[in-house]
Amino acid sequence: MFRPEIKVLDCSIRDGGLINKWQFSDELVRATYQALSDAGVDYMEIGYKASRSQFNPKEFGKWRFCDEDDIKRVIDGIESDMKLACMVDIGRVEENDILPVEQSVFDMIRVACYVKDIDKGIALAEHCMGKGYETTINLMAVSTNLEKDIDEALIELSKTKIPYVYLVDSYGNMYSEDITCLVKKYMKALPGKTIGIHTHNNRQLALSNTIQAVIDNSNILDASVYGIGRGSGNCPMELLLGFLKNPKFNLRPILQLIQDYYLPLNKEVEWGYIIPHMISGMLNEHPRAAIAFRDTADKDNFVKFYDMLTTPETGEIKKKN
Repeated sequence: MFRPEIKVLDCSIRDGGLINKWQFSDELVRATYQALSDAGVDYMEIGYKASRSQFNPKEFGKWRFCDEDDIKRVIDGIESDMKLACMVDIGRVEENDILPVEQSVFDMIRVACYVKDIDKGIALAEHCMGKGYETTINLMAVSTNLEKDIDEALIELSKTKIPYVYLVDSYGNMYSEDITCLVKKYMKALPGKTIGIHTHNNRQLALSNTIQAVIDNSNILDASVYGIGRGSGNCPMELLLGFLKNPKFNLRPILQLIQDYYLPLNKEVEWGYIIPHMISGMLNEHPRAAIAFRDTADKDNFVKFYDMLTTPETGEIKKKN
């Protein structure tokens, strides 16, 4: 429960933006930054860095683009030792969107990457490292990959100087034994690198799987305020800080933030444990099917959704998505 080298990264705005197209108010983002700083959280991932040629600013909020001026304005006047991070996707960011670190508010850039695109992910991460950033590779949806393909990706990563590599349970499919198997695999293949963990809560295992990763010596942990995130959401920050016994963490600012901002937001935007997301996680399916179903008049017809995903002749939602 206590290792001084453990770092906690908040992904509330970045992952939470997947449910509302990053349409968070400046007030909420500023309050989140303040509370996380007061709580002693190590990193805040404030959104994605993406090109406007890929995403329409009229449709997507500013945290999809993370312009430096927007972030400076929101955090202005707040004293904080917390580091700022953003995420980039392969093919969705231009090289000139990423400033040299000395010109940027960011300390860390996280590269989201599927196993099949590992070479592209490494190239983008090395570009960011060349500009002076702490850099991660987040291997997404590995529950869908063959073991040999994961092994090949890890071999390629072992040849790099990328310091952080994340195990990501994108579909909320994994059990604790899966976490142990993969964290140990990553550590054996990547000596000297820090292994991170990012979990989703489809089967209400996000916290327990994160704890298992801690037991297995993962030292950078993702969480989000009140578990906000796409679909079922992520490991709840308040639960994780309550588990970690590092005296630098302070739970009270997070509880105040939830009370003042995230509880009201959850009444407007849906996230958290919901049966369709449980079903998609159990079946190792992308959450888009459950998200689409929750947007229909039958959203609480759980049997219908289960039949759609498990019975081929009634799999309309899978075909549409």
